[in-house]
Amino acid sequence: MGKEQGLSQHQREGAMGLLELATLARKHHGPHYHFCSFCYSSVTERYCSYFPASFCIVTVEVLCFVFLHNEWVISPAKVCGITNESETVKRLRLAVTNKDFTFKAGQWVDFFIPEVAVVGGFSICSSPGLLEQDGVLELAVKHNVHPPAHWIHTQCSLDSEVALRVGGNFFFDPQPADSPVNLVLIAGGVGINPLFSILLHVADFHRNQESEKNGYKMGTVKLYYSAKNTNELLFKNNIFGLMNEFPGKITCSFHVTQQSSQICEELQPYITEGRISEKELEKHVSKDTLWYICGPPPMIESISKLLENFGVPTDCIYFEKWW
Repeated sequence: MGKEQGLSQHQREGAMGLLELATLARKHHGPHYHFCSFCYSSVTERYCSYFPASFCIVTVEVLCFVFLHNEWVISPAKVCGITNESETVKRLRLAVTNKDFTFKAGQWVDFFIPEVAVVGGFSICSSPGLLEQDGVLELAVKHNVHPPAHWIHTQCSLDSEVALRVGGNFFFDPQPADSPVNLVLIAGGVGINPLFSILLHVADFHRNQESEKNGYKMGTVKLYYSAKNTNELLFKNNIFGLMNEFPGKITCSFHVTQQSSQICEELQPYITEGRISEKELEKHVSKDTLWYICGPPPMIESISKLLENFGVPTDCIYFEKWW
């Protein structure tokens, strides 16, 4: 009851509509069927605006639970762009309907899909500024057998409707009065997603420093990014663009661990074959540096322990595990 009492009137109405729709559909069809147009039209239009008509009953009940048990905003969203970021990763651009929906750089979304009972969880790879300015956010999803990822790679198309809920304590969200810090971002594989969001957010800070004299004063950022091969290094061109736009302020070191072909001449100056070394990381240790790590658990555990051995306080080390 404590959390429900904290809901706004808008959220309470949404929860009531979701609960009413779920209850009607259960009565009409039983526990294993999708709701029909009769069930849907039986709930007022203001309730129906919370989710697409194609959502299955299981997804509706999940959304209902979310509304009643926390204060995070759920928003319908529509796919407005799909590109192949690599041979195994699709990049989605989503137009977000709810104007109250916001996120912090580094956070993830619960991803509710029509006709799919399993809820996906994907890190956002765009900046909060893009959502604020254009009402869109982006996800980069690697193909696997998990139903939400499989749907994205096999059934998702332009104008597909989904719903989103933001979450996560892994983020970079400094306030104007905060002291400047330097960042070291360490990514493994698709763990680049939340760190790329942070990198884009940092770029926005740098762009705004001239126009907003009272804004946050950003320090430097170093990105270490490791993948199996150069084909699996996501966002390469975007990262090169940021390095060129902010020389000395944003730098990056790419690493490949299983490269079987020759590295193209254009990439050679930026690529190191082999894992990120202790020596490379140690030179960034300082009291003004925050460390963000995202990748496979063994990588995170190894690097976190290494940083602690270097004397980095644990409250300066942030990590996100997805495997």
